Amino acid sequence: MNQLFTEAGTLLFVGMVFVYAFLGLLIFIINFVLAPLARKFPDPIVQTKVKKYTTKTKLSEGVSPAIVAAITSAVTQYRQQHLNAPTNTKVHIQPNIKARQ
Repeated sequence: MNQLFTEAGTLLFVGMVFVYAFLGLLIFIINFVLAPLARKFPDPIVQTKVKKYTTKTKLSEGVSPAIVAAITSAVTQYRQQHLNAPTNTKVHIQPNIKARQ
């Protein structure tokens, strides 16, 4: 049993050393090999167009006035029904306990 723990610990140690060595080598390659190449061959800078916004919206892009009126009346009706209700109403939930027979 002791030999199994020793072998498991050795395998764990060797695996962790291998992973750290691989990651260290990867960082070394990125910093010292690829970084100078990235400075020599930079990515092209793409110019994007800036979209200008105007204060006036087209009728085809905006929401129709009938929909705005319907939403406004619905919100007003909801507020009148729900905001005038008493705020200190308590809800009491009784547990459903059935007597065992």
